Amino acid sequence: MAAPSELNYKSLLNRRETERAIDLIKTRFPVMMSERLNLFKISCPLAIMDGTGINDDLNGIERPVRFPIKNQSDASAVVVQSLAKWKRWQLAELEASEGEGILTDMRALRPDEDYSPLHSLYVDQWDWEQKIAASHRNLEYLKTTVESIYGIFKELENSIHATFPDILPILPEQITFIQAEKLLQQYPGLTPKEREYQACKTFGAVFLIGIGDVLSNGEKHDGRAPDYDDWSSYNSEGHKGLNGDILVWNPLLENSFELSSMGIRVDAATLERQLKISGEEERKNLFFHKKLLNGELPQSIGGGIGQSRTCMFLLRKKHIGEVQSGIWPADEAKKCRDQGIDLMK
Repeated sequence: MAAPSELNYKSLLNRRETERAIDLIKTRFPVMMSERLNLFKISCPLAIMDGTGINDDLNGIERPVRFPIKNQSDASAVVVQSLAKWKRWQLAELEASEGEGILTDMRALRPDEDYSPLHSLYVDQWDWEQKIAASHRNLEYLKTTVESIYGIFKELENSIHATFPDILPILPEQITFIQAEKLLQQYPGLTPKEREYQACKTFGAVFLIGIGDVLSNGEKHDGRAPDYDDWSSYNSEGHKGLNGDILVWNPLLENSFELSSMGIRVDAATLERQLKISGEEERKNLFFHKKLLNGELPQSIGGGIGQSRTCMFLLRKKHIGEVQSGIWPADEAKKCRDQGIDLMK
């Protein structure tokens, strides 16, 4: 039986208002990203050829969707999982200038995702990548970029409130930066997710720095593939990592809520080190990795921002199925009906 608080849920917007609000967010967000970070919009693939090293492994265990291509002798292609490495390759192909970048509307399938109020098989992201100077591979540049992106969330939240007055702004004025190692030291007896809960409940919005390498307790805060974010270099605060996640406090779910994962990308030396740490040195023979090790790809910073996640948070929805159509198992659909949640079909 659902808890009393679950039975009291009622969306602040009806279905038509929700669709209108989603369109507002998905129209304005990429325009604001382009203006703040000097990005230009490009097209992106839904699927790429397997075996190039371009598709992302995320935390290293998700299986991509594979299928044979009839007119290429059944050669295997894979549906993208994210576009971190592909974007960096495109920066080189498009001859982007320093400080200039690209933005794309990524669609993906992740069949290994577990159904939850935050996860479905379908992923939609604003994926972005900006060319930077080698001298900008530092924590200060990362923080400045995070603050620019957080400002967009703040501005959009105010726009939503102006259009739909029942949705009140809740984001704090500033985002708080926290090292994953320092958070561990503050809450040594808690799991990573429990530590994120405490940080977000305390500050409202945090950027958690340094995700992917082993912390002082011998465990990772979370997994990261070895070939896009730099999670092993020491930063100016004496901890490892030039990457992180934008997390906010979600009062409806009463939990931390990830909106974006991003970071300074690996250079050749960092790629070598992280492949060795991860036991993935054979990847050096793949198309993408050869290009990077040969100095053919630019230094960059980039990330992905969840479109449905952003809509879910800004519109005060309790389930991701309220802002995207999807495939829902019978038990998940029933659980939502019992809580008054109307899933999109």
